[in-house]
Amino acid sequence: EVQLVESGGGLVQAGGSLRLSCAVSGLTFDDNAIGWFRQAPGKEREVVSYINRDEGIIYYGDSVKGRFTISSDNAKNTVYLQMNSLKPEDTAVYYCAAVESDGDFVESEMDYWGQGTLVTVSS
Repeated sequence: EVQLVESGGGLVQAGGSLRLSCAVSGLTFDDNAIGWFRQAPGKEREVVSYINRDEGIIYYGDSVKGRFTISSDNAKNTVYLQMNSLKPEDTAVYYCAAVESDGDFVESEMDYWGQGTLVTVSS
């Protein structure tokens, strides 16, 4: 059984930092692209960042480039999202998700989803 379990969300002031974790079980990093979406209130879900080891891709959405860093620890089967210089507009539920490495990292194509973790950035 595949499971993606997020943690690390919370309330932070603008300019602060948080690190999200996604504990992965039941699938391998080498065969899947794994990363993060987010959904703000009243908005569509958007891609934040992902790693595709098979394709040699690390992707960041334009709104988070230079502020967020994605990484993975194969030994711990965990993907991290380090979020720095947080802004109120980063407030959203953040979802970990995975798709087979030859698939597109878009919402409609994802094979697995975590339950989400809420990040709230106060001004």
